[in-house]
Amino acid sequence: MTRIGAIFNPYTHTPDEFRDAVLAAESAGLPELWIWEDCFRQSAFTTVGAALAWTEALRIGIGIAPMPLRNVAATAMEIATVERLFPGRLLPGVGHGVLDWMGQVGARVASPLTLMREYVPTLRSLLAGDQVSVDGRYVTVRDVRLDYPPVAPPLVYAAAEGPKTLRLSGEVADGTVLDSGHTAGEYAIATAAIREARAASGRAGDHDVVAYVVTAFGADAEARAITDVGDKPDPAERALWGEPADVAAGAQRFFDAGVDDVVLLPSSRGDIAEFYRAAAEVSRLVGAHVA
Repeated sequence: MTRIGAIFNPYTHTPDEFRDAVLAAESAGLPELWIWEDCFRQSAFTTVGAALAWTEALRIGIGIAPMPLRNVAATAMEIATVERLFPGRLLPGVGHGVLDWMGQVGARVASPLTLMREYVPTLRSLLAGDQVSVDGRYVTVRDVRLDYPPVAPPLVYAAAEGPKTLRLSGEVADGTVLDSGHTAGEYAIATAAIREARAASGRAGDHDVVAYVVTAFGADAEARAITDVGDKPDPAERALWGEPADVAAGAQRFFDAGVDDVVLLPSSRGDIAEFYRAAAEVSRLVGAHVA
């Protein structure tokens, strides 16, 4: 089902502002709030644990935490603990991480695709409560089983952009997080590749595709949104702006491209509570349209 979320952007808002932002999102009725872990700004699991503890209904997405920074068993323990404490409200995602940053901390791998191919299935198996042994190039575990796996394992998302990573995400993950700045046509190519690879791998069920989309509300929204897209051709095709009804209508082109979850990204600093109120109204409008 199509849905709308929003982002807490660590480039425009600091950790000191996070609690108020989370409470504003919950108060507005926003269904999903996504964060990401960028070196060296904001951690993932501490952040989501706090957000879930402050709220009752808000789902929190991690889009994403870098795989090279954490042993897969540690990531599984983090996700399982959060899921046990706040069932059904975590949307965990992992990815390659920015390679230069991974190099800064001595965690860069020579083959990020190999890491994802080993890491994501291992993570999913651990969260399913399986006893897991893997002797891979980057992932090595022996007879590991979580004592307290989630009662219902959450979907595990992988970030993907290039053709090889898109297909691999379709093969090994439950969902994919796509970065901002793309047109609906570009997302359509990505979602087709993801789902074709999933089908070819023999995996049943749906694959949930999340896409971040630059969005602006209020005065001068069009100019701000296009500026935030940056130096790319056809910037108006890569953003949403206007009143909530305008954004809800514009989001349809991304849904039509195969995106399941359009997550609104405030790239410029502004009133975050007002942004979340508008995003929540977009969510209600999209939900009413689907119904």
